[in-house]
Amino acid sequence: MSSLRTTLVHLLEECKNMGELKQIHAQIIKSPFLLNEDHSFLITRLLFFCALSDSGSHSYATHVFRVIKNPNLYVYNVMIRAYASEKSPALDEPLSFQSLLLYKQMLCKGIAPNFLTFPFIVKECTARFDGGTGRSFHAQVVKFGLDFDVYVQNSLMNMYSVCGYLSCARKVFDEMPERDVVSWNSMIKGYLRSGNLDEAMDVFGKMNQRSIFTWNSIITGFVQGGRPKEALELFHEMQVAVSDMVRPDKITIASVLAACAHLGAIDNGIWVHGYLRRSGLESDVVIGTALVDMYGKCGCVEKAYEVFNEMPKKDTLAWTAMISVFALHGFGNEAFDLFKQMETTGVKPNHVTFVGLLSACAHSGLVEKGRWCFDVMKRVYFIEPQLYHYACMVDILGRAGLIEEAERLIRSMPMKPDVFVWGALLGGCQLHGKVEIGERVACNLIDMEPLNHAFYVNLCDIYAKAGRFNDVKRIKSLMKEKGIKKEVPGCSMIEVDGVVLEFSVRGSPDVVMDKVLWVLSQLNNVA
Repeated sequence: MSSLRTTLVHLLEECKNMGELKQIHAQIIKSPFLLNEDHSFLITRLLFFCALSDSGSHSYATHVFRVIKNPNLYVYNVMIRAYASEKSPALDEPLSFQSLLLYKQMLCKGIAPNFLTFPFIVKECTARFDGGTGRSFHAQVVKFGLDFDVYVQNSLMNMYSVCGYLSCARKVFDEMPERDVVSWNSMIKGYLRSGNLDEAMDVFGKMNQRSIFTWNSIITGFVQGGRPKEALELFHEMQVAVSDMVRPDKITIASVLAACAHLGAIDNGIWVHGYLRRSGLESDVVIGTALVDMYGKCGCVEKAYEVFNEMPKKDTLAWTAMISVFALHGFGNEAFDLFKQMETTGVKPNHVTFVGLLSACAHSGLVEKGRWCFDVMKRVYFIEPQLYHYACMVDILGRAGLIEEAERLIRSMPMKPDVFVWGALLGGCQLHGKVEIGERVACNLIDMEPLNHAFYVNLCDIYAKAGRFNDVKRIKSLMKEKGIKKEVPGCSMIEVDGVVLEFSVRGSPDVVMDKVLWVLSQLNNVA
């Protein structure tokens, strides 16, 4: 009898699909040689496979669960985990999900939850952004004395931060008697997710042990949070601090390349590219696309195209990145030639691809191609234009002086135009001296964002070009009356010996301004 049980367990472990599993299930049910405890054990193992294996079936697991006469805590935990991990849960009644019903059923049968029960229930609350229900489960955690379990606390912290209860997440974190690296990572991730970069950095600085996930989170968070210079500094710190067990991976490299792209830090980007080769990391399509984007935004179009051509596999994002590079630098015809190659290889464009193509038309003055592109996007690829597509099309027409056509396009939009759409039209009016339309559009934009100084400045420029200096004075007086001024001065970046430095009209303590001014003076003399 024990040998039969062992055989069936082995068969379950080797099971590859539901067909084989159903055959084993039939053997378990029909076998007269199994003791009751053997039968229960095998059914529990079978349930685990159905519920949690990639080759399993949730519906079949539910069927098996319903015929178990006296399910124990382990069985309930398996099913709660299965429902919480389901990729497409039914959302008809968000507060009555299956894991909660099973939890209530378990309590009614007098079965107390353990440290494995709550993390998966909390996980489902997190997936549904249901912080209210999550807080009620926190009370259950305290009730059953599991509020000091690290595994449970980490799941609560993650739930609170995802659902926007960051102060609650921090309270859980502060009250933890012991923290593992996941605890620290969860708190950092929560601050980064909410945009509190300084708080994330404060927690990061207090960590004694940092995983690759920690470094990737903080570097990526600073890139996405608009502080790429600090992201690069963190990467350089990582180079000094990491051990043999924690080294930069593909996510690190992609984030650092994005930081270089934002800053135009070509020397740093070239170094990262070289590091990629030296480290032996495989340059897959994600890294290749990041390199194309970095070289393109740093002005190295030829190098971007070289990297693109060397990529063995190219997906939609890779083709789109190269098209966008050509667009950025005014190579409109090259962008469309690449688009034809993309179509020939059978790779379908997406909405971002058409943003790149339309931008190429705007930068190269290709009005007819812009109209063709806008039509093909809808008619051939069934991509409905979004606000940014309309903004690009208005920009194309506005730059070409087709102001009336651009305004008609805005009036025909199926959605309400935003500041970017109207701003593109205002730019066209400013460029071509369309005072009447420009005045109307600027006033509309000022109504939409009354504290945005750019619209007042653009309107002043339109009036000045038309010789209406009294109106210029009127707008400037209005700005002064409302206390509107340009708070942040214009700034530039300069890379010196691989270090990115920032300076503005106010100067910079990090940049030797007299040398910068001397170079500018020499360039002016040459011109």
